[in-house]
Amino acid sequence: MEVSSSEMIRGLHGDLQRKWKAHGPKVETAWRSFNKAQRAKCMKAGSADGVVLKHSSDVSLGNVYKFIPEWNLADITEPNSDFLLDILKHRATKTLFEQYAEGVSGALGDRHLIEKMVREKNLRHVDPFKHSYTYFYDEKYGESFTVQTKHLDEVMKGLRIAVDHGVLIPQSLGELVLQRQIDILQLLNVMIEDILDQGSQTRNRDGPKKQFKNAPLSESASKQATVKFTPQEVAAIASDQKSSLEEYLSLLRTEPTVLCPGVNVQFFSRPELVPDEKGRSLPVHTDKYIGPAVLETIHHAVQGIAIWECITGLLDLLEKQSTDKLYKSTMLQELSNMCHFEYARTQALFKRQVSTGTGSKWFKRISNAYDNSGNAKISMKGKPEELTRSDPQLHYFLRLCQPETTVTKAVEWMEKLSDLYKAHPLEREKLDERESRTLHDVAAIVAFVQDLSAVHSFPSASRKKGNLLVTGLQEVDTELNQIKKEVDLRDYAAPIDNLLEPGMSAKALEALDEFVVEKTGTKMGSLYQDELEKAFRNVEEQYQHAKDKANKDSKVAFIPIDTTPVDAKERIETRRQKEKTRPEHSSLYAITPITDSLGDKEATKSAQPVKVSSSTAEVFATLFDKTQSRGSVNWSSFEAAMSELGFSVLPRFGSVYTFRPSEDMDIKRPVSIHRPHQSQIEGYLILILARHLNRAYGWSEDSFVTE
Repeated sequence: MEVSSSEMIRGLHGDLQRKWKAHGPKVETAWRSFNKAQRAKCMKAGSADGVVLKHSSDVSLGNVYKFIPEWNLADITEPNSDFLLDILKHRATKTLFEQYAEGVSGALGDRHLIEKMVREKNLRHVDPFKHSYTYFYDEKYGESFTVQTKHLDEVMKGLRIAVDHGVLIPQSLGELVLQRQIDILQLLNVMIEDILDQGSQTRNRDGPKKQFKNAPLSESASKQATVKFTPQEVAAIASDQKSSLEEYLSLLRTEPTVLCPGVNVQFFSRPELVPDEKGRSLPVHTDKYIGPAVLETIHHAVQGIAIWECITGLLDLLEKQSTDKLYKSTMLQELSNMCHFEYARTQALFKRQVSTGTGSKWFKRISNAYDNSGNAKISMKGKPEELTRSDPQLHYFLRLCQPETTVTKAVEWMEKLSDLYKAHPLEREKLDERESRTLHDVAAIVAFVQDLSAVHSFPSASRKKGNLLVTGLQEVDTELNQIKKEVDLRDYAAPIDNLLEPGMSAKALEALDEFVVEKTGTKMGSLYQDELEKAFRNVEEQYQHAKDKANKDSKVAFIPIDTTPVDAKERIETRRQKEKTRPEHSSLYAITPITDSLGDKEATKSAQPVKVSSSTAEVFATLFDKTQSRGSVNWSSFEAAMSELGFSVLPRFGSVYTFRPSEDMDIKRPVSIHRPHQSQIEGYLILILARHLNRAYGWSEDSFVTE
């Protein structure tokens, strides 16, 4: 359903009330400590393109001054002025009707200000809204209705008192009043976030650093090569991908500087923000969407781990019984379907980022249409090939977003993208980080399917057979999507950057954990673990039935897997009882910080320190630096350091690079690493890479010494 102006305004007002109640004193203290420049910076940060009215009569922004004349630099940024705080208190503590009737310190209320602009500045709504009226009182605040011409006199006679008291006005005027209130409430919600961010002394902002410690040691240590991996190496690549996703989940639950930007990406890439066929988009700053954004951020990480757990599990089973043709074909079909499922998942996440990022002009939202996840449906408009010469990178992105681009067809566009980056390296740097990360996930599964097809006779995806594992994961996905919109984490994550305050991320994740247990009977990770265990049992049983039938060469009836639906309440209660018996810290999928020691125990034990050149030693010293003020490492420097250790550097698709140990090295396991879009490893990407290398090879700050 489309959100009405009435719902929108109530949501924004409720958000502002909560923020002011929770953070009012902090906001007052911070604002009064700011100078003129700091105040202006806050105002510009929350405005479209950083542009704000210079004064109340500034016509440079079109009609903006007619709607929110008070929102101007001259009046609000004046040092020692409490004008903004007065506006905030008024909007956060007065009812919507009180704001409609009266302004700050006795100034014109919203209705009278708009009426003045209509009279004196010729403000008009484009739609005349004939015989339509808007309520401005009680539970009907902001709601409109239209009267048929034949009933007009009779209906309006009954509403005369409301009209006389000014609480029922023509919709052509009412829409302008609502627009003013939406604009000012949205700006104030964002303003509180910006004031808290600029004024906070306690937020951990270990984001990307701009000092580049290591200049490139060479233009590039890598050489393009076509390499065929062994079945064992392909299995290691899958295991490595699973491990890297586990590291990311670990960082989400322990590092606020990883969780916070992840939630921001989900919040600001909602499909609802894509304009529909009439150019309408919904507001971004409604805090009720923050809880679902946190859930999605965590869920995507957990779901990714579960999928690669399936892939690695199936590869292990293939290795154990590689001579049984029936067993092999059964497992390969499940594996093929799971790989296509992972491709569809990553493609959808990539499309979400492109449609709200670099490709926003090429997508439209379909009104009142929703996908299986409950998200607004979007579709592409125009023809991607029109961009072949003017913007080849976007052309390839749009191709990768098209539903007809399967995992095998994606190879062509990934190769073209890789060729583009080799010929024009600066094209890579145009990418947003959010697009770069999701592109890497698409590239990882595309490259993996190509590697897998080279070592196994890989069947096509099928909707009719080999879907036990995929179906199990889809059921969990559906269950979590059904409860997604109910989660409320505004006490900890409104505004989102409040997650950077000490303890807030942990509390938000604990509240999310409790919410999922309350709704489903168990934790998010347990939902996936239990479903995978059941699905793998079902796969084995189905194979055994097929084998028995083949061996007996008889008419033995096939015994289907039990798919009898279980009552939802009964299922939840069964899970609740099982949850009580689980050992503490039992899941790698856990989403709260207390379980992190589990993953750390699995790191490979490191050998004796390796003697390396001073430049390579500096690269690894920076990577494994445990201080808050981590530096950054240039990608070329990292490539050169790995080459010095004996690794081959194999560029794959897009940003996927595989580092393969040479045959004479004790290490046998290759790793695949995401090359950052700006060729600089910094911020939380340093953390991810350091943990990745530690788990794969046991490396730490003590593993390298200068020759």
